[in-house]
Amino acid sequence: MSDVLVSTEWALAHLQDADKRFVEVDVDTTQYEQGHLPGAVAFNWQSQLQDQVSRDVISHDALEKLLSSVGISNDTTVVLYGDNNNWFAAYAFWILKYYGHENVVLIDGGRKKLAAEGRTLVTDVPSYPATQYKVKGVNADLRADRDYIKQRLGKTDFKLIDVRSPAEFVGDIIAPPGMTETAQRAGHIPGAKSVPWATAVKEDGSFKSVEDLQTIYGGKGVSPDLDTVAYCRIGERSSHTWFVLKYLLGVKNVRNYDGSWTEWGNLIGAPIAKGAE
Repeated sequence: MSDVLVSTEWALAHLQDADKRFVEVDVDTTQYEQGHLPGAVAFNWQSQLQDQVSRDVISHDALEKLLSSVGISNDTTVVLYGDNNNWFAAYAFWILKYYGHENVVLIDGGRKKLAAEGRTLVTDVPSYPATQYKVKGVNADLRADRDYIKQRLGKTDFKLIDVRSPAEFVGDIIAPPGMTETAQRAGHIPGAKSVPWATAVKEDGSFKSVEDLQTIYGGKGVSPDLDTVAYCRIGERSSHTWFVLKYLLGVKNVRNYDGSWTEWGNLIGAPIAKGAE
């Protein structure tokens, strides 16, 4: 198992460690209040992990305030988990790594596996003494923007992975039902390969074996030495695939394009492809 992916057994054994902070990040932000791991805090992906004015991730200063408010220091190991096969937990992982936090791990299987195993969940909301967290730097090489992609379209050493649903990829729909973030046009970025994000997980929510993942992504031409970018609709599903590619498959240069389809599908003059690969 990767040094950034831990088992549910490991998680339960380290719940009381003073140098660790368990953080739940859910798609359904009401899940936490219904029951969570003892001592865990919650981050709301809509109101806390995104800028509330600009289309952007949480700012440098806002992240410092958020982490300080729940007692996370620069030396704390942040243990992340969440619902929907760790979709948004992986997004929080990407943000923390983008802002240079060294010690971050993901509980394999997340909330789904913890619940299936009958692990104790509580409703008490913990409080921790505030810290003075300081962002030490930004790892810009973990993030792609539209210009980064435009400059590489059509190059043989560049790989784009579209992790949305097949219906989104071919252009039948712009967004999944009920989702409000949208674009003017449907389709995908030319040259992208379709590998829906949930392809990487098993029924219990945990990640598939490295061998299975190599077959899935290798079959789409992904290799450790290629410059690779994952994207989805608003950048969260693609952070899950980014985690798989970087930490489970060892792709050396893999970035998350968090602008994703809601940016690309709105860009005047940006090339769009429809249909299957």
